[in-house]
Amino acid sequence: MPQPQNGDPSASHQPPLSAHELRPSFVRLDQYIPDILIDLKYAGCDNFIGAVVDGYQQACALLSRPAAEALANVAAELRQQNLRLKIFDAYRPQRAVDHFLRWASSAEDLRTKERFYPALEKPQLFEQGYLFSHSSHSRGSTADLTLTDNDGRELDMGTIFDFFGPQSWPESADVSPHQRANRDLLQSVMRRHGFTGVREEWWHFTLADEPYPDQYFDFLPWE
Repeated sequence: MPQPQNGDPSASHQPPLSAHELRPSFVRLDQYIPDILIDLKYAGCDNFIGAVVDGYQQACALLSRPAAEALANVAAELRQQNLRLKIFDAYRPQRAVDHFLRWASSAEDLRTKERFYPALEKPQLFEQGYLFSHSSHSRGSTADLTLTDNDGRELDMGTIFDFFGPQSWPESADVSPHQRANRDLLQSVMRRHGFTGVREEWWHFTLADEPYPDQYFDFLPWE
């Protein structure tokens, strides 16, 4: 699901690289980490847009190779605890972010407000750091994810993915001790393997030593 959640206020405006320039350094997570669970929310309608997002017509989760390698180490540690990773979003083409911006400018489309941003108006999603014109996901080393048990049941994190509000902050006091413990577990294991989070979203992580810190890409995974 909306980096912080869909962006980076210091985003550069360098032109996207072509698919051919990127192909050697991006990998598919389902092929790189065999037991990972993929549930790309923007490839369906269960998201804050309420529709398939541009660039997600095929569900394919990619990350830069360094980010995928670090995530594989996370998955290996979790296996020792009978836990698995579930991916909600990974590499996000810039055209998807542009779709978010068009949606945000449509004042009449409030279909998902009650579920995803009940206490905010669309302009506030930008003011409060949930949406940006460029996303760290488009740099290829950011993933939105959660934890599941071995049977694929998600651990209770207190909110759904892409819920825009203080309840989704990793440090929120508006969740139960059990939910907070699950969030702390996710945060700690990701940090141990080189990822950093954001204040607004418990699910959002970027590789600290990302290979493309100043480049925002727009190629499609299936090109």
